[in-house]
Amino acid sequence: MKTSTRSFPALILGVLGLAAGLGACHRGPPQGDAASAVHMGTYRAVLTLPGGELPFGLELAADGPKIIGYLLNGKERVPLNEVTLSGAHLEIRMPGYENRLTADANGEQLVGEVVLSKPGGKQQHIALHAQRGQEFRFFEKAAADNADVSGRWAVKFTDDEGKPELAVGEFTQSHDVVVGTFLAETGDHRYLAGQVQGDELYLSTFDGAHAFLYKARVGADGALVGDFWVGTAFHENWTGKRDPNASLPDAYALTTLRAGAKQFDFSFPDLAGKTVSAKDPQFRGKGLEIVSLMFEHFGDFPQAVAATERFRQHYGIEYTTLIAGISNKDEASKKLPLLDRVYAFPTTIFVDRKGMVRKIHTGFSGPATGDHYTQFAAEVKATLDQLLAET
Repeated sequence: MKTSTRSFPALILGVLGLAAGLGACHRGPPQGDAASAVHMGTYRAVLTLPGGELPFGLELAADGPKIIGYLLNGKERVPLNEVTLSGAHLEIRMPGYENRLTADANGEQLVGEVVLSKPGGKQQHIALHAQRGQEFRFFEKAAADNADVSGRWAVKFTDDEGKPELAVGEFTQSHDVVVGTFLAETGDHRYLAGQVQGDELYLSTFDGAHAFLYKARVGADGALVGDFWVGTAFHENWTGKRDPNASLPDAYALTTLRAGAKQFDFSFPDLAGKTVSAKDPQFRGKGLEIVSLMFEHFGDFPQAVAATERFRQHYGIEYTTLIAGISNKDEASKKLPLLDRVYAFPTTIFVDRKGMVRKIHTGFSGPATGDHYTQFAAEVKATLDQLLAET
């Protein structure tokens, strides 16, 4: 690639994967309790996956004339601001995504489905039922004698084609109740909550985007052996060995530029269809610029734009977002040929004022990872401070 002497600002280029799909119909808010047969309160909701029941918490509450909700996974409370009721019918659009929950009330119960959008415009329809007033996760009564899974674990996930991925499990436990997450090379598994029943571990999460279910047995040697299901169509086996020193490969070494490449260039349409390039004047002579390349779940440009606009609105995004392609890592690699591969969504590329790539970070350690999230945020700030200080 021919190098350029153009002056570039310090730039973070985030390569993001975003779920999108069909939205729910809008209905006006209920006018008092008489207008709705859906009861407010906390529900134990259950999704039916091929691997069994995936439980999560669902809370509904009246906020004046509006209904709000929360998805509950351990200490996580995901706010739901697009909740509509019509008689006994409930619809919820998930925050930042086009996924939706629909259900009909029958007394203290809700019966319906969750619809998840997948690449290529495909959808997964997952049966849902919920019972108001139940707050346990998997088991209403705890076993008297439960295995201890607290601590740090060296984990390996293996898909049905035999492809492995290393991870680190971190769990805390109080009697039978377990919370924690998995840190993986491609990103963490969000807030997980569950229980130990005897020598069996059960974990789950549903945060509007991810439907994860884990089961494992603690063997006589203390190791974990189990299964992991994602929605209705993906399964992996996993094993875990307790290891206080378990760690992952360096996230800054997993993705690199191809041999001979130094500058990172891009050229993709914005939400108005106008092509935006790294060489555009808007990126010259400024301090910090953030550009997010959105890889959506379908190739239809208007649908991708609509989903991205909703994503921007929900999270209050003001930086540049460009429509780069579909959320497939192989296709993303073709769109970004200067990279040796796109290994994970997200991938963050730090570019200095001269347009030179200084760092590439693969994956993301989110709030569920605790200190790891704090450390990652500090690393990003330190990198930005360094690049902004350069002349």
